[in-house]
Amino acid sequence: MLENYFPILLFLVVGFLVGAGCMIGGWLMAPNRPDKEKLSPYECGFEAFEDARMKFDVRYYLVAILFILFDLEIAFLFPWAIVLDEIGLFGFVAMMIFLGILIVGFIYEWVRGALEWD
Repeated sequence: MLENYFPILLFLVVGFLVGAGCMIGGWLMAPNRPDKEKLSPYECGFEAFEDARMKFDVRYYLVAILFILFDLEIAFLFPWAIVLDEIGLFGFVAMMIFLGILIVGFIYEWVRGALEWD
């Protein structure tokens, strides 16, 4: 009975060894020469190595949340478009209501200036 699980155990061991080998090989062979350019902030909007209690710009996170919201909208549109023939007029009207609410929210954010980056 246990011989049926041997391929799974072998797969896990080999996967762990390959992952650990890549990490150790990268650590041993990669040059470690930090400079001002490498230590500068990258896509986060604030310095990475400062006090954790400092004030930072919340607009970055607002734009990120809005991106996720409208990205999820597309995730709902693809399955809807595939089964549109099967769900008929009811499905079409339901999606138009959903998109209408989403567009009203988008216009609200636009008017409030949430999408402006000064």
